[in-house]
Amino acid sequence: MHPLMKQIEELRALVGVALDDYEPAQELGTLRAPLRYAVGGKLLRPLLCLASSDALGVDVAEALNAALAVELVHSFSLVHDDLPALDDDTERRGKPTVHAEFGERTAILTGDALLAEAFRLAATYDTPAIARELATATVRMIGGQQLDFEGLPDRAAVHALKTAAMFEAPVGCALALADVDEQDAWRAFARELGLLFQVVDDVLDGDGFAAELGEEGARRLADGHAARVDALLAELDVDTTVLRELADTIATRTA
Repeated sequence: MHPLMKQIEELRALVGVALDDYEPAQELGTLRAPLRYAVGGKLLRPLLCLASSDALGVDVAEALNAALAVELVHSFSLVHDDLPALDDDTERRGKPTVHAEFGERTAILTGDALLAEAFRLAATYDTPAIARELATATVRMIGGQQLDFEGLPDRAAVHALKTAAMFEAPVGCALALADVDEQDAWRAFARELGLLFQVVDDVLDGDGFAAELGEEGARRLADGHAARVDALLAELDVDTTVLRELADTIATRTA
């Protein structure tokens, strides 16, 4: 570990402070409250952005806006997914969803505002690469959601778009900030990590891959993704201590 490398709890604290300090655009008016209400949870994606940036030698302070932008895109997707017209969920993270708490119209506008705010943060960088990563991930995620609604039989193909995109985006932002040319192993790691997250999530919820393959089958699938994550991390010419810890957190989580 290089001398300045941050531990995962340090990175989590940095994300927490940045979210506390984050000020949505004044023009959003009363939408600022539901926007803040919508953001939170495990913060795995901004942590992945900061951990990847740190491993690549990028000052994490420089990566914070990108990390927050990724989390805002993720939050936008959850707010809209929870709507009655989509998944119709009334609870998330132990509290009412945005539409249950503030109403459907406000939830739609809050999701829109989260996405716009993400690109406002991305625009603080001199390079357009951060915004490009977010745009690509958002399009993939939306496309994956549409395929899911259409009942595509290949669940892995759906989640390669729907879930993995939002794990590749934070790593892609870090690669852009570090100006890395050889990105294949990094991106493959991020995609496998996203699929690992999805399978574990399905095991915990008893749906998706768990419903399709049975719990034991889904756990074997998760083990395969975890092994590929480990192998891909071994290919990276950086200290992957914190990234491995993050991957282990995802593989072994119980909630």
